[in-house]
Amino acid sequence: MSTPLPTASLEQSFLSARTFSKFTDQAVPDALLHQLYDLAKWGPTSMNCQPARLVFVRSPEAKAKLKLALAPGNADKTMAAPVTIIVAMDSRFYDHLPEQFPAMNAKPMFEGNAVLAEGTAFRNSSLQGAYVILAARQLGLDCGPMSGFDAAKVNEQFFPDGRFQANFLVNLGYGEAGTPYPRGPRLPFDTACSIA
Repeated sequence: MSTPLPTASLEQSFLSARTFSKFTDQAVPDALLHQLYDLAKWGPTSMNCQPARLVFVRSPEAKAKLKLALAPGNADKTMAAPVTIIVAMDSRFYDHLPEQFPAMNAKPMFEGNAVLAEGTAFRNSSLQGAYVILAARQLGLDCGPMSGFDAAKVNEQFFPDGRFQANFLVNLGYGEAGTPYPRGPRLPFDTACSIA
């Protein structure tokens, strides 16, 4: 049986964690990106489908390609971030199901139903992107998730064969102290929740 995590873990993952738009120039090494994925990959997805595909955009050439797709308000902060993650979804995630979900032959269910496959890929890649954010925070990194970009342009620049599709972006690095905006309020339980 699991036991509750200490308050310090909750603080780092949720209670004191913030969205950052400015980062220090401290590099995020490849080994830490590997560690980040190796932690986040364990988060559950339906039928273990794992449709998320991550592109860690770091080189000046890749940043220049990404900049073409960014909303004006997101360009400067994204170019200054040490890494930007493109959280994408694999439209043919089901090709991996025979190995990843051997409990049953689920591949034909998705292969023959584009609407089901797209909805499953979008829903579960979004979930996996959230795992990436939480894993990053637990590893001492700060994040700035964004949806202000032209997905078609990202797809054109990074996924020209059409198999992968951009879902959202996450700027990643070590947040600059004192830079977050004041934290916005959150909806109370009675507004956002019900117990049926």
